[in-house]
This record gives sequence, structure tokens and C-alpha cells, in this order.
Amino acid sequence: MKDKEKAQDIATQRAMLIAPLLSHDLDRGEARMIRERICRETGLSERTIRRYISDYRTKGFTGLIPRTRSSESVRAIPPHVLEEAIRLRKEVPSRSVAEIIRILEWDGLVSKGVIKRSTLQENLQEKGFSGKHMAIYSSGGLATRRFQKRNRNKLWHSDIKYGCYLPIGPGKKLQQVYLVAFLDDATRMILHAEFYPNLTQSIVEDCFRKSILKYGIPDAVYFDNGKQYKTKWMGRTCAKLGVRLLYAKPYSPEGTGKIERFNQNIDRFLDEYKVDNGIRTLEQMNERFWIWLEECYQNKSHSALNGKTPVEAYNLDPKPLKFLPVETVSNAFLHAEKRRVDKSGCISFSSVKYEVGLAYVGREVDIIYDPSNTEILTVEYQEDPPISAKKLNIGEKVGEKPVIPEYLTALKPTASRLLDAAERENEKRKEKTSATAISFRHMRKEGGGNV
Repeated sequence: MKDKEKAQDIATQRAMLIAPLLSHDLDRGEARMIRERICRETGLSERTIRRYISDYRTKGFTGLIPRTRSSESVRAIPPHVLEEAIRLRKEVPSRSVAEIIRILEWDGLVSKGVIKRSTLQENLQEKGFSGKHMAIYSSGGLATRRFQKRNRNKLWHSDIKYGCYLPIGPGKKLQQVYLVAFLDDATRMILHAEFYPNLTQSIVEDCFRKSILKYGIPDAVYFDNGKQYKTKWMGRTCAKLGVRLLYAKPYSPEGTGKIERFNQNIDRFLDEYKVDNGIRTLEQMNERFWIWLEECYQNKSHSALNGKTPVEAYNLDPKPLKFLPVETVSNAFLHAEKRRVDKSGCISFSSVKYEVGLAYVGREVDIIYDPSNTEILTVEYQEDPPISAKKLNIGEKVGEKPVIPEYLTALKPTASRLLDAAERENEKRKEKTSATAISFRHMRKEGGGNV
């Protein structure tokens, strides 16, 4: 009876395992991704998963019940022998079952041929010391439990995915594009996603700002340790907006699993792009992508949302959205750098000259700017009011030498203040020396003689 219950439990586990693959509306791409995930999480081979599905479809639940062995082939292993077999496996996890049996026989714990390989393998599996178990233990590959925030905008994820190649630039040279996406943890909704023509931190800034302007301020953001995310700018911006900034621990990808899962869906869009001859520019690609995103992801039911779509889950969430004034958001996304003003009153910024003014020649000033618009820079210096610096207009002829403001020009002295001050100090020193001079004339030796 106990063996029968165990077999029923195993069949139930197998049925739950393959349940996501039994849906009739799954396409090949979705089925492949689900199989890969199951194999990765359980350690089973894809061949085994396919066999479970085939057995279930032909025989139903009974097809998943493991085949029982005959009573003669299944024999219990004495506890002290099994304990020693487990110790041998733990000493060297790579030891095979055959090697463990050989050592037990050589040590005289069992007679030769008494323990079958299949019997010991089953016992080790039941105790949690099979070869697959030991591989998981030794690699630290235990899976963390899934987490999901209760409300929208409690936590946002983001990641960069490498895209395809498009003809970009004046020469229409093929250049790789990159997708940046921000995802809400509780509802799986994509707040904003866009393909960009470069891999700089500015693409993250742009996508982050667009997400905030559309859906408000999140409580926290969670990123990996990519150089586009782990920047001083990101720390300063989140601090100004009151957003908690979190980074994943190195070599711990489980925390970013939701955005990684979304990136796998992007492969399906890229597959469609390859056969779409109408896409020629980055703008056209983004337009087609946003339509695909709305119809094939945002408004498609999600298994983790109890059948709701990400858009439904986000819109039905009672947590109020938190919006800040546009000026506050814009200020938080500004960059700040230091530059030294040269002798012509200009600074160099992104290989371009900007005119600051002769009043700041030789001084180190702060440059405040919006990465998306660098036509005009804001210049700050100590307590002075901020000024605007425009790009220097370079003409065809050499311009006239600028006139230095009068308050910065040298004065024409009528006398040397240094020599006058030195003379006064010299007089003071002489007077002090004279006043403290010691006279020995009044001092006499004892007995009436001079000193």
C-alpha cells in the first residue's frame, strides 16, 4: 500500500511538472522555452520530459505512474550498509554507484553480488544523495524561492538585450541595436521598452525617464551590475527622486529572473523581424515593436497573474500612482561635470567649445546639462547666479582679441606697497630691539670689581 501511494505521488508530481506544456494553444517557441526551464530547474533531460508528455497523452494519469520492479529485484539494504554507501558518496560526490558497491564488497560489508546497482541507486535517490543531487549541492545550484511584490510600482526591474543589425548613420552601415526595458515586478507590465543605436548609459537614462513620466515614481528599482546601471548618475537621480536603488549580488541571476524571462520573449519578435522586409530604419523597428508589445505581451494573459494580462493587473491595482512635477523629474535627470575655463573664456565639452565668459578664466566651474539636449549648458560657480553657455560660433576669420573686463585688469600703482610695508616692519624691528637691549654697566663683581 505504501509503495502504491508513493507511485501515485510521483505521478502527481510528473503531471504538475508537464502541466504548462499540455496547453493546445502553445506555439513551438513557447513550448521550447518552457521545456528548457523545466530541464534547468529539475535536472531532467528533454527526452524524459517528452516521454512524460507522450505517456500522459496516450494513457492519461496512469501513464505517469512509475513502473514497479518485481519483489525479487527490489530488496532492502541494511541501514548500516546504506549509511556507509552515503558516506562514500559524500566523500567523493563523483563516485559512481558501481564504485561504491565495489568498495563495500572489498571492505567486507557485503558479499559480492548481493547489492544490485539499481537497488542502491533507488535508495540513494530516496535519501537525497543521487548523482544529480550531489551535483546541485556541490555547485550551490539550489533554487531560491520566487518572490513577487504585492502592488504595482513597489519594484521595477530593467535590463539590456542585444538586438539585431540595422543600417544606421550617414553611410547606412549595419550597426547593432540594443533594447532597454523597465518591468513592474508585481504586474509584469512593461513600463517602457525601446531599441537604441548604442550601448551607453544614456539609453538607460532615456528609458527610465520615459517610464517615470508615464507611470510615476517607483518605490525601488533593482538592477544587475552592468556599467550602464551602476553609475554615479543613477545613484544621484534615485536619491533626488526618493527611489531606493538596489543591485543584484554578483553571480546571483535569480533576482533578475522576471526581466530575463521577458527578454526571452523578445527573441520571438526578433525572429519575426528577420522575415519582415518592411523594416528598414530604427524608427520603423520601434514602431513595429511597440505594436507587437501591446498585442503579444501587454494584453496577453500571464500564468503568474492568475490569467490576467499585465495591463489588467496594473490597472486594477489599488495602489495610487505617485507623480512628481515635470521640472522636478527633469532636474533629477540632469548631469553634472567640472570643467576649467581656458584663457579665451571657453570650456570644452564633448569635443565642442562653449563660451562661458572671461570672468571665469582659469576657474573650475560646474557644468549642469541634460544628456538629451546639449545645445545650451548651465554653468555654476560657487555662490554666483547660474549662467547659460552656448556653443561657440567659429567664423571663417580670426576674431578680435577680447577685452578683459576692467575689474579684472591690473592696476597702475604709484608706489611699491611691498617696499613700503617692508620699511615699516624694519622700523618696528629696530625699535623693539632697542627697547629690549640689556645693559651690563651697572653690574659689578662681588668685592667691588667690574664684571
